[in-house]
This record gives sequence, structure tokens and C-alpha cells, in this order.
Amino acid sequence: MAIRTAGRHAGDTKSRILDAAETLFIECGYEAMSLRQITSRAEVNLAAVNYHFGSKESLIHAMLSRRLDRLNQERLKLLDRFDAMLGARLTCEHVLGAMFIPALRLSRDSRVGGKAFLRLLGRAYTDPSTFIREFLNAHYESLAVRFFDAFQRALPHLPREELGWRLHFAIGALSGVLAGTDTDSLIAEFSQRKSMNDAQLIARLASLMVAALKAPLPDGTQLATFAAVLGDATEGGTQHAAVRAQQVARGETAATMEEETSCRGSSWGSSSPHSLSSTARLAPHGGSRR
Repeated sequence: MAIRTAGRHAGDTKSRILDAAETLFIECGYEAMSLRQITSRAEVNLAAVNYHFGSKESLIHAMLSRRLDRLNQERLKLLDRFDAMLGARLTCEHVLGAMFIPALRLSRDSRVGGKAFLRLLGRAYTDPSTFIREFLNAHYESLAVRFFDAFQRALPHLPREELGWRLHFAIGALSGVLAGTDTDSLIAEFSQRKSMNDAQLIARLASLMVAALKAPLPDGTQLATFAAVLGDATEGGTQHAAVRAQQVARGETAATMEEETSCRGSSWGSSSPHSLSSTARLAPHGGSRR
């Protein structure tokens, strides 16, 4: 009987430490949280953290894995089901559904954090620390590869680099909203104080993602014009920017600027699926090897 009690107490201590680390990670991010804060929040001593986890890094690994492992298993199951049902008819909406539906289901389960679960996802996929990025890359690359491949099949009109950029921007925006502490108040301002539940919020975000992913390819001249204006509109360079933009509009520099734009994005484009992992990072890093 004493052994069972001790085991239950040890389990409770470990859970309290994980819960405290999760709360602080959501509130502060990895770099700003300390072991002292974690032990204070969990009401344990440092020896307990060292006993159960050994280090801050191992603790954060365990904290993220207990949430993301289950989430990404469910995502993969749903994507597999859509693939088996639809084959070549797989759409962008189905792939996004495989990303979002499991997250929503888990956010309604108090045993895995409830509403805080979505904020944990947002924080994990927007946290700038190298440690978090490397964790996501190492543990979820294969899932990111799978989702990127599914998006490529659902959106065959998009070149690989263009798809990578769009996913990077769209998932980054989604993660920022999920991680934000002011989302509810901002939504209330825009909607005559009407509230929005998690399903409605993600439906809104998903609709924007679909629009962004399905948009026609940008015109080269339009991209060149923006590149000319944004690239030259520095202090003392405004006049030059205006002249450059006029040249682009006449087609004199469009090819050159399009080439420059391609070069600026080429190194990123070669690893574009990594953005999917950092930011899915709703389904973390990787790239199609097709």
C-alpha cells in the first residue's frame, strides 16, 4: 500500500512539474522561463525536477511531446483516411482539415489542457528559440514531409517554392493568432462585442488560408514593382524607388527584378517545407523528396 501511495505521489509531482512548465511556456516562451519559476509554480524543489527530468531541456522535451505526439498521430490518421477515400480528389480543404480537426478535438478535452492546448500549439510554432525549432525538426520532420506532399498534390498548379512561401506565411499567421493573449478582445472590437469559440476562430483562419493557398500565381511584373519600391524606399532613396517603379511598369526592369526576387528566395525555397514544420508547425519541419 505504501508503494502504491509513493508511486501515485511521484506521478502527481511529475504532472505538476509538466503542467507548470506548460503554463510558463505559454505565458513566457522558452528563453524567458526558468527552472526557479517552474519549481515555484509547481510547488516542488529543484531536486524533484532533476530527479524526474534531469534538465530544463529534457523537461521541455517531455512537456511538448506529451501534447504534440498524440496530436500528430491523430493528424496522420485523418490524412491517411482522406487519402484512402479520395485519392487524386484530395483537396486543400481536406489537408487543412487533417491539420485542424484533431487540434480542435483535443482542445475540448480537459485531460490534455483544454482551451490552453491551442495556445500551446501557437506558442510552440512561433517560439523563436533555436532549441524549440530543433526539437520540432528532429521529432516531427516526417509528418511535415507528409503534409507538404499532400498540399502539393492538392494544389498542383503551385510551384514548390511558391507553395512553401504561402504555407510559411499562412501557418505563421495562424500560429500567431493561437498564441496571442489579446485575440478575444480584438475579435470583440471587430464584432460588436460578440464572442467567438475556438471552432469559429479556426474556421475563419482556415478560410483565409484556403484563399491564400488557392490564389492565382502572382504576376512577375507585379512582384517586380513591389520589390523595386520596397527594396529602394530607404532614407534618401524614395526618388530612385519611384523611377525604378516606373521602369518596371514599362517592362524595362521586370525580368531583372523577377530574377533578383527569385535569388532572394532561392535559399529559403530549397527548404520551404521546413517552414511547414516550424509553423505546423502545425505539423512540424520537413520537405517533400519528390
